[in-house]
Amino acid sequence: MSCETSAETSAATVSETQDAVLSVRALYKSFTLHSIDGRTVPSLHGVDLDVRTGEHVALAGPSGAGKSSLLRCVYRTYLPDSGSVRLRTAAGPVELTTLGDREMARLRGREFGYVSQFLAAPPRTGPLEVVAATARRRGLDRAEAREAAADALHRLHLDETLWDVDCSVLSGGERQRVNLAAGTVEPPRLLLLDEPVSALDPANREAALELVDSLAGQGVAVLAVFHDMDAIRQLASRVVFVRDGRIARQGTPAQMLEAAA
Repeated sequence: MSCETSAETSAATVSETQDAVLSVRALYKSFTLHSIDGRTVPSLHGVDLDVRTGEHVALAGPSGAGKSSLLRCVYRTYLPDSGSVRLRTAAGPVELTTLGDREMARLRGREFGYVSQFLAAPPRTGPLEVVAATARRRGLDRAEAREAAADALHRLHLDETLWDVDCSVLSGGERQRVNLAAGTVEPPRLLLLDEPVSALDPANREAALELVDSLAGQGVAVLAVFHDMDAIRQLASRVVFVRDGRIARQGTPAQMLEAAA
């Protein structure tokens, strides 16, 4: 490679990183099985990844490849062994791996969100209050938050008669829609999704995917795990294939689906 070509490639990489909402570099994560025999099980092996404004990056790959571990290291549910996870905020870039717990909680409320397969709601709290509480953490006042929460629940076809019902008595699919409504209300700069439609019937699944698809037009960066290739084809602007804790390949959905065929 010529010096000129090398310089151009380096400049392009720097530009891509500067444009990224999320930049992950050399991320390693392992787990120690204390309750079995103390062995160490590797999960992530030096992952590098950027996600830019309005981009939907889908993580694909077999179970156990490290996809969910990557999301949880970004959200810092897991603390990585080493590496960098940098979020570009309104105030500038922030290194999440070394951030204090209080500041991390503030950023989770305003700057980025995480939607898992399962809803964790306070006891005796209904869907409207769960979603409105998230909207308030993202800067809306109480009246605006309730209005935004109602709109999000309507978009996901959750019956109004359930809005004040304790979330613990809802069905799995209903709880999943509440979880997605909370994640997408007054959407944050970055949204992490971990199989957010796995429990939904076809009609509600389509409504949920349409809601997620609309986030790109609002400039939200999305990093998502889907095992459903139809969902990936519908939503993703880029597919990253993860195997054995490493990024094996990446490309457009068409390229990746063709390679997998």
